[in-house]
Amino acid sequence: MFSTEKILEQIYVGNTLKQYIWFLGILLLGFIFLRFFSRFSSRMMFKLFKRFSAEVKIEKFVELLVKPIELLLIATIIFTAIHQLSFPLHEIIFQRKNFEVTPFDIVDKLYVFFLVISLFWMLLRVVDFVALVFEYKANLTDTKSDDQLVLFVRELVKILIVIVGTFVLLGAVFEINVLTLITGLGIGGIAIALAAKDSLENLFGSFTIFIDKPFIVGDLVKVDGIEGTIEKVGFRSTQIRSIDRSIITVPNKKMIDSALENLTLRNFRRVKFSIGLTYNTDAEAMKKIIDDINKLINSHPKMNEEGVAVFEEFGDFSLRLMVLYFIEMMDYYEYLRIKEQTNFEIIKIIEKHGSSFAYPTRTIIHQNDGNNFVD
Repeated sequence: MFSTEKILEQIYVGNTLKQYIWFLGILLLGFIFLRFFSRFSSRMMFKLFKRFSAEVKIEKFVELLVKPIELLLIATIIFTAIHQLSFPLHEIIFQRKNFEVTPFDIVDKLYVFFLVISLFWMLLRVVDFVALVFEYKANLTDTKSDDQLVLFVRELVKILIVIVGTFVLLGAVFEINVLTLITGLGIGGIAIALAAKDSLENLFGSFTIFIDKPFIVGDLVKVDGIEGTIEKVGFRSTQIRSIDRSIITVPNKKMIDSALENLTLRNFRRVKFSIGLTYNTDAEAMKKIIDDINKLINSHPKMNEEGVAVFEEFGDFSLRLMVLYFIEMMDYYEYLRIKEQTNFEIIKIIEKHGSSFAYPTRTIIHQNDGNNFVD
């Protein structure tokens, strides 16, 4: 008689048909419901943070957690499916060669490896989510120092998690004695410290920046000839967005050792330059030009009333005026537009009073003495 049980118990390559069905069934069902279980697990985990993170939507949490959870589920599905099978090659290859490990030992080690990786990956994503919540709350405050602190603490915690995860991985998968390894690192600590001298100096520099707060994210600074806006302060370096919109990475050690000018802390930008007028400009015209320039720079709504224009000196080929004024601190491009507008107005003032800008000239006198010419 036809017996389903006998068919299922038939052996092919060391495994029964029943084992193959379980193997394929677990894989098929696992991968069909993989996305559902990963999103469901993420939403269940979100309940632990719901009260704390009302400002951030659940979709962001699911987006961060779904990938590491999927890795964990995939490893579990494959691990469970493989354990439904037998390994007939084990007796032929592994035992005859006196190997101490079995195929299931390798599968178990791989599963533990991906288990540790996925769990610590999930932990890193949770840190990112918590940082998003604090970043949102920090944006509600007037100061930007807390925004900077959130980014710094996030990177610090993530580095610590990676270090701990590495030690757990070495101990759980490779069966390395972590305490012995740490002791060995302590013995070689001096050599490591010397090799990582610059990195350690930059790390201490980052702590100094957060303690002294010479600048915060968003400040306009000038350091070592570099001028730009602080974009990010990391463990090793600080990113500065320059005037031409490129990102310049400066080591934190240089940020605290070099003379740093925080341009945001000043109320006005100083503008100072000289103007050379031709020597045929009479004294009365000079006075009118200076008076009009003084009125211009002291009546502008974006300048303070400390601007001054004076007759500075007699130059080699020009009468030199010195113009000094202060523009209210603002967007850099708006500052440039005000400077341009002021320069055009100064040109109109000079032309209005019949003068002009001087340029290098040379007067040559020829004296006729018979056939000789004297220059």
